[in-house]
Amino acid sequence: MSEKTRIGILETGRPPEELAQTHGDYPGMVRQWLGDIKAGFTAYPVLDGTLPESAGQADLWVITGSKFAVYEDHAWIAPLAAFIRKARAAQKRMVGICFGHQIIAHALGGVVRKSDKGWGLGVHEYSITDHWPRDLGDAPDKIAIQAYHQDQVIKAPKGAVTIASSDFCTHGALWYPGFAVTFQGHPEFAQSYVGALLENRRGSLLTDKEVAQGRRNMSLNDNRAEMAGLVRTFLQTP
Repeated sequence: MSEKTRIGILETGRPPEELAQTHGDYPGMVRQWLGDIKAGFTAYPVLDGTLPESAGQADLWVITGSKFAVYEDHAWIAPLAAFIRKARAAQKRMVGICFGHQIIAHALGGVVRKSDKGWGLGVHEYSITDHWPRDLGDAPDKIAIQAYHQDQVIKAPKGAVTIASSDFCTHGALWYPGFAVTFQGHPEFAQSYVGALLENRRGSLLTDKEVAQGRRNMSLNDNRAEMAGLVRTFLQTP
């Protein structure tokens, strides 16, 4: 790969303004997470109504996390879902993170809902299933990444394969053969940002008990670097 490799970041959410000053925005977090991949990065503020003109503008598309839900009535949701279907038809590759994981499933016929299991906060571990694809290289022992979500993919779309799962989240990672790999968690989130986000949401979205649980979990070991490696492998696969 080289700078001629193009990675497009579809920005569907933003950190709380007071946190962005220190931790940056979500496209910046994605760039940092995938920093070992030699490529040119371009961000598109989808939540402001700006989509790429065509799926051919990047070799790999990454859809960020968001505070919004895929089933909410925002003007940019349907165009994004249409773009996902166009990218698949154009044989472009995608990575979905949290909201991105959910909107790809939603766009292709899956079901996403708020889970009755509550919040997933801090590092969550997902066991690898028997369906790990060769296009992602050797299967890791597990996927362990930061999580911050209530919504989950309840029903995966036809043709999607669950490649990592937990008791809390059945579809922890999904594989769309030749098209996309998606994670319910946040491999791009650093521990420092998760801690700041938990405290920012204390008393509004999160109870003291939920924050305490999230803070305990966020310090567990993760393998976010290994997840970046499998994205690199995916991008290099013919």
